[in-house]
Amino acid sequence: MGYSDQRFDVNLSILFTELPLLRRPAAAAAAGFTAVELWWPWTRTPTPARTELDALKKALDDAGTQLVGLNFYAGELPGPDRGALSLPGAESERFRANVEVAASFAAATGCRALNALYGNRVEGVDPALQDELALENLSLAARAAHDIGATLLVEALNGPESPRYPLLSAPAAIEVVDRVNEATGLGNAAFLLDLYHLSMNGEDLSQVIKAYAGRTGHVQIADNPGRGAPGTGSLPLEQLLDELTEAGYTGRVGLEYKPGDAPSQESFGWLPAGHRA
Repeated sequence: MGYSDQRFDVNLSILFTELPLLRRPAAAAAAGFTAVELWWPWTRTPTPARTELDALKKALDDAGTQLVGLNFYAGELPGPDRGALSLPGAESERFRANVEVAASFAAATGCRALNALYGNRVEGVDPALQDELALENLSLAARAAHDIGATLLVEALNGPESPRYPLLSAPAAIEVVDRVNEATGLGNAAFLLDLYHLSMNGEDLSQVIKAYAGRTGHVQIADNPGRGAPGTGSLPLEQLLDELTEAGYTGRVGLEYKPGDAPSQESFGWLPAGHRA
């Protein structure tokens, strides 16, 4: 079990970033991966030109890689921004403008998981008003995802790196999942269980898996400390993946770690080539 029992994909927004975006799918394929995921690639615009969308789709198709996860627009990532959907004013409007674009691209590429980062708290704005706006926009995103047969993912991040992000535990993210599903009646919102972020928050990962594996739509991993590849830190990731399997999780596991100073392709030595597809 463990690594050999999972289906892995590689996140092209944190791995292979030494290459231009359109060359990353081919690099992932050369490393043995057939599935990839992405944060919203156009960090400065929620509505890129059709030519840019088409070029990325062509790069994915030409490489023979399947896009299995995509973030909605969330501002500058990596960077201080953490989501736009709960930010009053222009950023919330940018998120709304992105919903149809992201869902359309997901439909065109066969992607069936869309991640919506909640959004940082804003000084001087009532958190309750931000939560109300978030529910409205998450419901919009959930409906767009439902229209293409996709799952809407809600993710908890970690306090040390994202102190103004309000979802800093698995229960906090699950609460939002429940609110969205109740508001829409669609039942297509699910938890994105990121073992790195939850470990940074000091959560009991085994207990989280037992409690929420059945509510989990996607899993992401990196080791801790350092957010490096498995084996570079102290997290018992192989054991935790076994526990996920035993708890009934059958989805993919996204590799969302920093490759270090070496080229990304050299960071996969922990995973036998035959288990990368």
